[in-house]
Amino acid sequence: MIVPRLAHDALLADIAAAREQDRTLHLWWLGQSGFLIHWQDRQLLIDPYLSDSLSEKYAATDKPHVRMSELVIEPRRLQSVNVITSSHNHTDHLDGPTLTGLIQANPEAELVVPAANRLFAANRLAIEPTRLITIDSGETVTVAGITMNAIPAAHDTIERDEQGRCRFLGYVFQVGPWTIYHSGDTLRYDGMAELLRRWTIDIALLPINGRAPERRVAGNLWGDEAAQLAHEIGAGVVIPCHYDMFTFNTATPELFVKTAMKIGQRYAVLNLGERFEVAESA
Repeated sequence: MIVPRLAHDALLADIAAAREQDRTLHLWWLGQSGFLIHWQDRQLLIDPYLSDSLSEKYAATDKPHVRMSELVIEPRRLQSVNVITSSHNHTDHLDGPTLTGLIQANPEAELVVPAANRLFAANRLAIEPTRLITIDSGETVTVAGITMNAIPAAHDTIERDEQGRCRFLGYVFQVGPWTIYHSGDTLRYDGMAELLRRWTIDIALLPINGRAPERRVAGNLWGDEAAQLAHEIGAGVVIPCHYDMFTFNTATPELFVKTAMKIGQRYAVLNLGERFEVAESA
């Protein structure tokens, strides 16, 4: 099992220490596509998966989800979270045990989900649909001082409901002076780079586990594709994710790093529970 750089008490201590630096953006990789972002008195939690629900669900099937990494933190221990987002309905991005624990620990936190998934998410979390804030591609909402712009994600295709709303989204977050793109699960699609160049992306958070028919799951960018996309949208730095969680659906960051270095794209490969930070310009 992969041991996180920081976990549990050590991670909480690091988060507490970061609160003392109010001119710095702090970001922790929590596993899979989950990130915690902290700036001043705001905390944003993106696509958290902090349970063993998938390993338990598929344990007796022909597609076991064997976990590769230790849990970084129990969801009930993460407090002072203002906003929690989900990019789509797959369990590693909308996990009942994770989100239920987070809601209990953070009853005032706002939950943002794709509008197409509102009823599904409410049923999974056993909450009223009105408890959820919704967004669709092309829309912008501001919650707790954090502005979220939604764009399509293709997992494997850009899929829409009967009302034309995207079931899979990426988010461009504007947190203070920084702009962060979290793609959710996605492949590249026509016009994607041009769409993202509307913003000046400081940090891009992109999956690198790729796709293979034998996995029998929807695919994502490979590492070289993630590095290239980040370069084309002018990302200040790109951080890979969506790997090192399940043995059947992972990849190493080697190809990502090799490509980023070749094309001159700045990158950071984080260990689980590791903090990445960017100081505000004077």
